[in-house]
Parts: sequence; structure tokens; C-alpha cells
Amino acid sequence: MSLAASPTDFLRAVPGVDFTTLEQIEERKHLDKPIPVRYVYWVKEVTTEKFGTTTLGDRPIWPDIRRAMANTAQLLIAAELIAIILAIFIGVYSAVRQYSAFDYSATTFSFLGLATPTFWLALLLQMLTVNILLNYDVRLFYVSGLSSPDAGSGLNFVIDRAQHLALPVFVIATASVASYSRFLRASMLEVINSDYVRTARAKGLDESRVIMKHTFRNALVPLVTLIALNFGALFGGAVVVETVFGLDGMGFYFITALNEGDPYPIMAWLMITATLIIVFNLIADIVYGYLDPRVRYE
Repeated sequence: MSLAASPTDFLRAVPGVDFTTLEQIEERKHLDKPIPVRYVYWVKEVTTEKFGTTTLGDRPIWPDIRRAMANTAQLLIAAELIAIILAIFIGVYSAVRQYSAFDYSATTFSFLGLATPTFWLALLLQMLTVNILLNYDVRLFYVSGLSSPDAGSGLNFVIDRAQHLALPVFVIATASVASYSRFLRASMLEVINSDYVRTARAKGLDESRVIMKHTFRNALVPLVTLIALNFGALFGGAVVVETVFGLDGMGFYFITALNEGDPYPIMAWLMITATLIIVFNLIADIVYGYLDPRVRYE
């Protein structure tokens, strides 16, 4: 990150800049030291000062990161809950009714969802929403930001926040539903033809019990990994979606820090994102033990 850019480089090109001030900034943030030494100072700031401060402005990093994480959490939890519920219904029904009209339709829409660039879908939804507002003077959704200046409080605030998040939630959920449903369908088809499922049917168990208890539960095991890793990665910031819709989340925070060339906010973002991916991977491993009794932990 230090080799990629320096936050003081563009200031040096500004006419009339006070080089004494720049030297003070570089000395305060140890920018005049070798990179290994700067890294040691950064580790100290991470452990004792909550990621320290930005190079320019000396603004604390942790409050901004915490705010961005909270905003991204609202977006992702809503999008992933919707995606998981729809994907389970579509994946299970497609596997049970393989080669039916529903299965072919779900496959077609899943491929379209996987092939659609998120930035294009986000921009398209913005254009459609703006055109509807101009033609019919109806404000159902907002195309940018997290809240209106006059959002108010209580129920009014919740409704206003939902109107702002509706479009980005739809964009993220579309990609997730396409991925999860195809993955679950394939997993269901693999399990549904296994010996123990045929044995359950031969014992006279009800078909719904066979599907939900014996097939669906075991088919969830590989899907849990995909959901956990995807959620952990998205928590680092749905960079494209948050940038297009101007949402003050982790992705938007990363792009802003990258444009400023400040390595310290970017390194904080990278560390938190990597930690979240590891944590959700651990959660997936723990869930395995519940879903699959064959998995045992010492």
C-alpha cells in the first residue's frame, strides 16, 4: 500500500503549498522512514490506538470504520436473508421438479442473474426509478444515500431507510439468489439420488419428510460454505453497489481511501475484511457439525 501511493504526493504539486507542513506530516506519520519501520509503527497503532489516524487531517480511523460497517451490515443482512429464502425455495423445487417448466425457467433466470454486471443493473434501476418519478411523481425508492435530510425518527426513519436500501438490496440479492439457487439445486440432485434417500423412500417415509429431513439438510452442507464466504467477502464492502448508490459503507470507504492515496485507512479495511472472512469461515465449520452428524470435532 505504501508503494502504491502517498497522500502527500498530490499536495506537493499544488502551487504555494507549505512544504514545512508536509514535512511535519511525514515526520508525524513516519513517512520518512523505511517501509518495514513504518509497518512496525502501524502495528503499534492497530493494537494500542484502534488503527490510528489518517495521514491528512489526523482523523481517527476506527469511528469511520465502525460507522461504515454498521451501514454495510444493514444492506447485507437484508439482501442475504432475502437471497437465502428465495434460493432455498427455487433450488429445492427445481431439484424435486427436475426438467420441469419451473426448472428451465429458474435455470434461465439464474444464468441471467450470474451474467448481469452489478454496476449495469444498479444504473438501470436508477434510470428506471428516476423516469418513474419524473413521469408519475411517485417516490417509492431513492437512488442514492442512506437517509433523507428530513427522515425523522422511529417508524418514519425505518421506512425512509428501507426506501433508500431497496434498490441496492435488490441488486445484491439478485446475484446471490442466482448463485445460491444453482448451487443448492446441484447439491440436492446429488443427494437425492444417494442410497440412504432411496432407503428412506423404501421404508415408506412421506416424500416431504424425505426431501426436507434427509435430502435438504445434507444438501445444505456445501451451500453453507458458499454463503459464509460470500457474506464475509461482501461485508468487506459491496464496492460497486455502494459506490453507484453512494452508500456510506465499507466499499465506499475503501474507494474513498484509495482515491486519497492514504495507506492507513486502506490497511485497516484490509485487516478487518480478512478477519471477517476468517470468522465466517469458522462459523461455516461449526455449522457443519450441526448439519452433518458425520462431522466430529475433537
